[in-house]
Amino acid sequence: MKTIISYFRGALAATAVLSVVACGLYPLAVWAIGQAAFRDKANGSLIVDKDGTVIGSSLLGQNFSGEGYFHPRPSAAGANGYDAASSSGTNLGPTSRKLADQVTDRIAAYRTVNGLPETAQVPADAVTASASGLDPHISPGNAELQIPRVAKSRGLTEEQVRALVESHTTKAILGILGAPGVNVLELNLALDDRKP
Repeated sequence: MKTIISYFRGALAATAVLSVVACGLYPLAVWAIGQAAFRDKANGSLIVDKDGTVIGSSLLGQNFSGEGYFHPRPSAAGANGYDAASSSGTNLGPTSRKLADQVTDRIAAYRTVNGLPETAQVPADAVTASASGLDPHISPGNAELQIPRVAKSRGLTEEQVRALVESHTTKAILGILGAPGVNVLELNLALDDRKP
């Protein structure tokens, strides 16, 4: 009986110590390191305006549809898209008729909005949703096709808009990991700072 009680005490003591370490000290240490070394990233990479109001996160896509803004990837997150509480893809496969119809409609709409000829190639990210439905980036090719529309709408030269696109394009890590991308929210905010 004494052996069982001693094992029970040992198990309770180990549980108490591990609970304090794993449920208290470790999360506290990770939080402290995150706040000290990576404060912006640890707090969601939030973007605030001049008044201190949070207007978004550089990690989450938002819908822009105006002529003077770069348009993001389509979104399947939530009923109307871009709902961070309902992050998801469409789950439509490559043989889906519904997906094929959506892509065909989006290609026609993209060409119309950007004043492209009917034979113009349209980047895949302009007509398909990402797996999360909240991808904040578009490809540089997608951004390039939108430059004339945005420049004309804002009264800027294409070179001025292209320079902003290039300054908001992220490169592949070490030149090989990942693909270059343009953060739509950050780019559109830079456009607003340049000329509302």
